Amino acid sequence: MATSDETDDRVGQAYRRRLRGAVGRAMRQSRRAVRPLWDRFRFARQDLTAATPTLPRVAYLFIAPFFLLFSVFLAFPVFYTLYLSFFEYQGVGQGSLFWIDLGPVYLEIPQIAQLNFIGLGNYARLLGNELFWQSMFNTSYILVIQVPLMIGLALALALALNASFLRLKGVFRTAIALPVSANLVAYSTVFLLLFNEQLGFLNYALAGVGLGPVPWLTDAFWARNTIIAAVTWRWTGYNMIILLAGLQTIPQQLYEAAEIDGANRWEKFRYVTLPQLKPVFLFVIVLSTIGTFKLFAEPYVITGGGPTNSTITIVQYIYRQAFVNFNLGYASALTVVFVAVVSAFSVAQIKIGGED
Repeated sequence: MATSDETDDRVGQAYRRRLRGAVGRAMRQSRRAVRPLWDRFRFARQDLTAATPTLPRVAYLFIAPFFLLFSVFLAFPVFYTLYLSFFEYQGVGQGSLFWIDLGPVYLEIPQIAQLNFIGLGNYARLLGNELFWQSMFNTSYILVIQVPLMIGLALALALALNASFLRLKGVFRTAIALPVSANLVAYSTVFLLLFNEQLGFLNYALAGVGLGPVPWLTDAFWARNTIIAAVTWRWTGYNMIILLAGLQTIPQQLYEAAEIDGANRWEKFRYVTLPQLKPVFLFVIVLSTIGTFKLFAEPYVITGGGPTNSTITIVQYIYRQAFVNFNLGYASALTVVFVAVVSAFSVAQIKIGGED
């Protein structure tokens, strides 16, 4: 004979089954009610799409804003810089360049600048200008020393962080890559304080071991190497991340096959790692070359281009001519030559690196 608790339990189970059945029936009924509404909406949308007239080349209407912004903010400045390089800038333009009068609509384009056509005069001037060649030499000096040094350090760090036995890889990667997030002016100011000859930390540390102060910022040789140290500190971690990503894409089977053939660590690095990293190396070298040619903030803040213009870069020289001396025509010619030199270096590196 069943007890009262068992009876209550059976009644509760029966009640829950009836309740679930009622809820299920209600949900199915609601879905059946909503389904026709959704079908009617879908069919109405399809009918509307079919009735809408098809406009030819309507896709160009959607991409037109990009081309408009590209023309105004990129294409026009590029072509106007090339155009301006054949003129001597004489001041802000006055009057109208041209106008369109359509009765109720009147459009006037003002004259941008007063210019005097001198042909190739600006190019002849820069070829005979000693400061131009000095800025090119300074930039090339930094490029030749800093880029190989930075990429070598980045590769060494990437190999170390790619080792299987290393712990806390994430912490080390973050710490090494962190300098790239530093503000250009802020970190340049820190290096200016570190390398200060009277109050700088480095000379203070050298004095503590009995060594004399080093003229970091007043000697041409040391000033250039100070710039190299600052740029290397900031960008080594960035290149390390790229090279580390390249290392992690190399198939492990290649190393296992090399070990079966009796290759040691150096041979695996030479015949497996370096060839597989070739596209990544090419990307890093081209990117670093362009970045070094564009160097501006570090020499501007740390040395100001001194001493005696021994650290002035080509971009800093262009800036000085354009926005200090307002020789916009001459600065435009410098920009055209600068772009040509950087493009030539990039194409040469890609050709040497191989078409693949």
